[in-house]
Formats: sequence, structure tokens, C-alpha cells
Amino acid sequence: MARIYTRTGDSGETGLFDGTRVPKDAPRVEAYGEVDELNAVLGLALAFIRDDEELRACLLAVQRDLFVIGAHLADPSARVEAKRGEKASLDAEKVAQLERWIDQFEAQLPPLRQFILPGGSKGGATLHLARTVCRRAERRIVALSRQVAVPPVVIMYMNRLSDLLFVAARLENLRRGHAELPW
Repeated sequence: MARIYTRTGDSGETGLFDGTRVPKDAPRVEAYGEVDELNAVLGLALAFIRDDEELRACLLAVQRDLFVIGAHLADPSARVEAKRGEKASLDAEKVAQLERWIDQFEAQLPPLRQFILPGGSKGGATLHLARTVCRRAERRIVALSRQVAVPPVVIMYMNRLSDLLFVAARLENLRRGHAELPW
């Protein structure tokens, strides 16, 4: 494996998937950087959610999808899918899977009748944090989509993912015996 450092970013630029060099604060880089941060927060949540295979499988699948989204956002030529094949595919079925998980998890929860404060168990609180990072990433992606073409499924996925993370946080807290605190 090559060295982790390349020194190519020392001047404040970074390389995109197609080799294009852009400033590190370019909207495209901001968007996929937020997705990367979300993926790291999900990794933290998984470190706390050790014995819930149902939730772990869901979050691991989402982490893989976030790599795909990051690749699409880092590819101004829209060739990532052609180069990486099925592994880099993101379609409406992925959004539908998020909706199935939301429905499945929500069916296990008491109805929500008021706003709740984020928190609870370590895993639940981290999933609440992930939800807010997801919303920020979604805002950056929407802002990018006003400047360049972004696959609509990416925005749909991120929108649905924040809902999933909210429901997952509630479920994790319920399973850990942490009561929801009303606003």
C-alpha cells in the first residue's frame, strides 16, 4: 500500500474521482465531506451498539451506501458507476429499503405524541447525533445540486436516512431502557 500522505493537498486543493483538482472548500468537497463525517458517526454508534444484530446490519448497510453516495458526489464526470459497477450503484430500491427499516422499527415503538430531547443511551444519543449530521449533509448536497447535477436518488436517500436514524435512536433507547424525555 502506498503512503497515506501524498502532499498533493498541501496547497489547499484535493483531487476528485476523475482527477480534477478543486479547492478543499469547494461545494462538492463540502458535500462528500459531510457524508464522510456521517459515516464516521455511524461507526461510533456501532461501537456502542454491540448486541443488536438487527440494528447493526441496518447501519452497516447504510455505511456502505454512504460510501457510494460519497463516490457519486466526488465524481463530476458521473462515471463512478461505470468504473466500479454494482458496488457503486444507488437506486430507488435503496430508498425503499430505508422505508422498510423505518416501518419495521417504528412498529416496535410507542407512538410519538410530542417532541423529544435527543439523548438516552450511548448508542441512542450517537444515532441522534448522526441524524443531525445527516441533515447537514443533506443541506450541503441540496446546495450542490443547485450548481451541478446530483442524482435525485442521492437527495431522496439522505432525506429518508435522517428519518431512519431518528427511529433507530428511539429504538436503541427503548431496547436499553432509556425513557424518552419530552421537550
